[in-house]
Formats: sequence, C-alpha cells, structure tokens
Amino acid sequence: MKSPITFVATLLMAVSALADETTLPTVNVAHRPVEGIGAEAGVMRRDPSDIIKVGELYYVWYSKGKISPGYDATIWYATSKDGYSWTEKDMALSKGEPGSWESASVFTPNILVAKGRYLLFYTGTSRDYGKGFNPDSKIGIAVSDSPDGPWERLAKNPVLKNSDDPNDFDSHLVDDACLITREGKYWLYYKGRQLGKSPGQTQMGLAIADHPEGPYVRHEANPVIPGNHEVLVWPQGKGVAAMIGTTGPKQIINSILYAEDGVHFSKTHQVVDGPWAGGAYRPHAFTQSGEGQLPEWGVEIGRAEGKRNQLPFIQRFDTAVEN
Repeated sequence: MKSPITFVATLLMAVSALADETTLPTVNVAHRPVEGIGAEAGVMRRDPSDIIKVGELYYVWYSKGKISPGYDATIWYATSKDGYSWTEKDMALSKGEPGSWESASVFTPNILVAKGRYLLFYTGTSRDYGKGFNPDSKIGIAVSDSPDGPWERLAKNPVLKNSDDPNDFDSHLVDDACLITREGKYWLYYKGRQLGKSPGQTQMGLAIADHPEGPYVRHEANPVIPGNHEVLVWPQGKGVAAMIGTTGPKQIINSILYAEDGVHFSKTHQVVDGPWAGGAYRPHAFTQSGEGQLPEWGVEIGRAEGKRNQLPFIQRFDTAVEN
C-alpha cells in the first residue's frame, strides 16, 4: 500500500497535469460546404491532399470512386480561386497495370513542390475490396512539370513499403504521405500499422530523403507519434506541428503536437471538432522560411449527418485559436 505522503504526491501530480491540460490554447474548427467537389449522388470523393497555390489558383488532389472506402479509386484534382468554389478538372492518376502493387486502387494523394517540379505522392494496393478485405498499401510517386500533369510514375515505385520486420509499427502497411521541406531535405510523415494490429492502433512514422524522388529512409526514432489515423503536419516556426484526430492514446487525441526537432512531439493545443482526413493550405510547407504557423483553412472529408447512404465528399474547414 502506498504511504499517505506518496498518495498525496501522486494526487498533486495528477491535479497539476490536469491544470496544465486545461490551460492549453484551444483550436476551434468550423466546417463549411464547397461547390464543385461536394456531395454528389453516386460519387465518392475523399482523402484530399494538402493544398498548393499556383498563380491565382488553389489545387487539391483526392480519391474518387463509387464506393465509400478509398480502396477502389483513382486520383482526381480540382482548382479554385477562393477555396469555396472548385472546378473538377480531370483524372490525375489511374490504377496501375494488372498484377502490379497498385492495380486495385490508387488513393490518399499528397503533393510536394521541389526543384521546379511537382511530385504527387499516393497510396496503392493490389488487393480488390470485398469481404474480409485487408489492404497491403504502399506509397509511390508520380512527377510532372505542371500541376495539371501529365504525371509519370517513378520506375522505382513503391518508394516506401511496409517493413519486412514483423515487430515494426509499419510491418503491415504504410499510407497517407504528408511532405515538408526541412534542413535541406525532404521529410515524409506517414501512418503505419503493424501486423496483427487494428486500424485504431495506427501510428505515425517519418522517412527522410536527400532528393525529392528519394530514396526515403525511415527515422530511427519511429514511430514518432504513438497514434493517429490521419496525417496532417506543417512547419511551425523552427519546428513541426501535427494535428491529431480521434484515434490514438487518450492523452494525444483531439490535439496539436509540436516538435522543434520534428521528431520528439509534445502537446501544445487542444482541438475541438477537428477536420476528418484534412488537407491544409500550408504556404510555408516547402519554403524553409521559419515562418510557418497553424493553417487557417483546408478541405476534408464531409460528414453527411442523417444520410446513411451518402457517399463521402469534400468540404472546407477553417481554424480559429481561442486562448
């Protein structure tokens, strides 16, 4: 049995931790409809990329298909002048060749702008969606001189695949690339799942490359975040911030984490009604300017309340900090 002194000390530590938690700034998130890529009968749009601006246009890429999950999809893109009214342009990337690692679906895209080129990171799976489905997803890259394409897949794809060590956190699958430029290198944050684990036990990892096209080498500290099912990171001043959704250990869900070194994260904000698989407008993501801050807006998977048969769609989110 603990002594009275030990018990009191433990209680005081718990109260102190709770006080620290309640004094953290809060990020409130608002959700709004958009035109052009919003709800549409018989059409699924989900898992939007982060947003870039080229000239006067914002660009976003996303998974598109006819079933609710992203496991039977191709990648499309849309443009907008204001972030509310979008014009769907065309398919950016089709499924891979029959029998390839990406033959069943290509989905969860994201974008890197580097050395005057555009690199479209995406997830692929070779397994057809159906009863007992279990994805074998890996990450590939397609490159273009224009955000409008055409896109050419790298011959060395996939550039990041699940670990061969069954004890690693990403031995079953990797997915959901999110890129920043840092210290003259290319930092790829991603989610991974270990063999035998459930989607709720997904964690976040980091791989770094000297060149935009790789090779991407896993960081020795992986997993860098012990949870989260969606990957949204951005440069925050000298460091890196990550928004955590509703999946993971209780102490980190619905929060923003920060790491000055981009690896060792701690909690800085609470988040109320955060985005679902959000893609943010991050103007400093590839600039190494040291001026990055919390994204003010982005797009996410829409929530159709009361409509059980509504397929996923894209909507907008906006953030506001309450101190």
